[in-house]
Amino acid sequence: MDTEKKKPDLLDYRQQIDVIDKGLTKLLMERLAVVENIADFKIENNKQVLDAEREAQKLTDLQASVETTFEKEALRELFSQIMAISRKRQYRILEEKGTKYHQAFIEVDALRVESGRIVYQGTEGSYSEMAMHSYFGKDIDAFAVNTFEDAMRIIEEGSADYAVLPIENSTAGFVSENYDLLSRFENYIVGDVVLPIKHALMAVEGATLSDIRKVYAHPQAFMQTERFLNKHPEWDLISMKNNAYGARKVAAEKDITLAAIAGEGAAERYGLDILEREINQDAKNSTRFIIVTNRKIFLKDAKIISLCMEATHESGSLYRLLSHIIYNGLNMTKIESRPIEERNFEYRFFIDFEGNLNDPAVRNALRGMREEARSLKILGNY
Repeated sequence: MDTEKKKPDLLDYRQQIDVIDKGLTKLLMERLAVVENIADFKIENNKQVLDAEREAQKLTDLQASVETTFEKEALRELFSQIMAISRKRQYRILEEKGTKYHQAFIEVDALRVESGRIVYQGTEGSYSEMAMHSYFGKDIDAFAVNTFEDAMRIIEEGSADYAVLPIENSTAGFVSENYDLLSRFENYIVGDVVLPIKHALMAVEGATLSDIRKVYAHPQAFMQTERFLNKHPEWDLISMKNNAYGARKVAAEKDITLAAIAGEGAAERYGLDILEREINQDAKNSTRFIIVTNRKIFLKDAKIISLCMEATHESGSLYRLLSHIIYNGLNMTKIESRPIEERNFEYRFFIDFEGNLNDPAVRNALRGMREEARSLKILGNY
């Protein structure tokens, strides 16, 4: 009796795929064995791991061997990943065989504070001053300047040893100006401190809420107190470089129609009355401040690495750079982007990930990213 031939089902197709995948795995392992020989040759002959021209030509040749657009893109994606894995294996071999990644940073046990000078942006009573005292203590030689750029320039030229700068707020986001300054100046992050932010509305003695017509504050303070301010649309909001500048101005003007948004410390410093306390909409609002110096140093127990880098302007370039962090088992905690001046719609990326510059995995990741990025600068380990 004739029996009908069984038609293949999904399980049959999956079994076929499993056989093919085992073959691919075997071939990949063979390829990586050859890659190890290539790494040894490059070490002996002082050659760079990445050969971009060779890889581009190889992808072109492989794509020429197939016909459809889908097949060409499939080969490009597959072999781009295989070549990236091969490079990562070579970077690891370089580290294992003593070809160290030279990062030029020096480990220190502690920051030299006793004989140092510290600069911050703003004036007495500012959050930056509070953050500085929180990190360094009260008994320090410190002075204030008008702008963040002034602080960075003073550090770079050596007129002060450390600067304290806000870098991000939990409500308003990152301070873009200071990210840009970190990429411009040869200064480095050596520490950070998180300061709870409790904004207050303050005015001269005798003023009431109904008297107020103008309010002074930093733009981020306006963002962080938006809900409160929306209840008073009649107020004119005037931006200041620093919240404490606004408090100082209100005190100097002695005008009951003026108010400032700042920390309660500013009210105490300038003799102002507090009309409303804790007006920021997020009760857990906080700002992270960084400690910056002009020396390439890091504390031995540093746990976070910050860097900025530019990727080549092509599809997948950022992913390939970030894959070095993933491949080495590191945890990226933040990524931000900023436009690059005079290069429309191209961006510089700022990245934080966990690790210490003494860790082999960190050196591996940095080696790969530096070799494959258009540019890379370690902003600090802290």
